[in-house]
Amino acid sequence: MSGPAPQPTTFYVPAELAEMLRCSVWWVKDQARKRRIPYCWIGGGYRFTPEHVAEIVRLSEVRPVEPVVSSRWPQPRSVAAGGPARLQPRVPRRVRAAGSASIAA
Repeated sequence: MSGPAPQPTTFYVPAELAEMLRCSVWWVKDQARKRRIPYCWIGGGYRFTPEHVAEIVRLSEVRPVEPVVSSRWPQPRSVAAGGPARLQPRVPRRVRAAGSASIAA
């Protein structure tokens, strides 16, 4: 009537998880404290199961939105029919300051 004994669950401490993910222990604890990654709170500390590790990896995964075709050189912009826009020079700051001082006087 009794089946096979249940397998004990493996738990990882933050230092072990940080080593697996190649990040700092501080990052692991900070993410758990902010509830951004799944964890168990056992014995007054963060514990992570293999399922938690897999979910953390899935949560951190970034996939490209669409395939990117990059060219070595940027494509030249097309110029409008009227030609390139002309630049307008700015009035120097000291001239602007002198003009506003004469208006105030």
